[in-house]
Amino acid sequence: MPNTYALNMIKQHFGSTILNNDGSLNRAKLRKKIFSDPVEKNWLNDLLHPLIHQETQRQLTLLDSPYVIWVVPLLIENNLAHLANRVLVIDVTPEEQIARIIKRDGISQQEAKNILSNQVSRTRRLQKADDIIINYDNNLTLDETIAKLHQKYLQLAMNACQETHNE
Repeated sequence: MPNTYALNMIKQHFGSTILNNDGSLNRAKLRKKIFSDPVEKNWLNDLLHPLIHQETQRQLTLLDSPYVIWVVPLLIENNLAHLANRVLVIDVTPEEQIARIIKRDGISQQEAKNILSNQVSRTRRLQKADDIIINYDNNLTLDETIAKLHQKYLQLAMNACQETHNE
């Protein structure tokens, strides 16, 4: 990410201390800034969301597949669900979610809870879902669920192509 437009704007806004020694973004410092100041969080969202949308659209034009799974961690929070045909939620228990955040980011349990407090509730996320993968069960069940969803999505894609062709 060094020397990208977004990183340069972040550096300009927050100062060079927001960078690691190698010029990459210090995500821990940025996280602390945006989760402690809603104005800074909004500034960052206003910068990144249009750029992410533009890059997503560019990448979609390069794809040749029956369907696309668009991975958006904060799809509901950022009101992007209307841009997707379906919403697939990968569900974990709150305890597992906290443990994964701690492991991924190397942060305290309280910091992980603060991150989650800035997201919609698990109940709301599940209510918005068209499909759900339960990712705290055994791998066999997980594999079966994914295989069934893949077949479902292939069928939905084929139906959509037929509807478009018939119009």
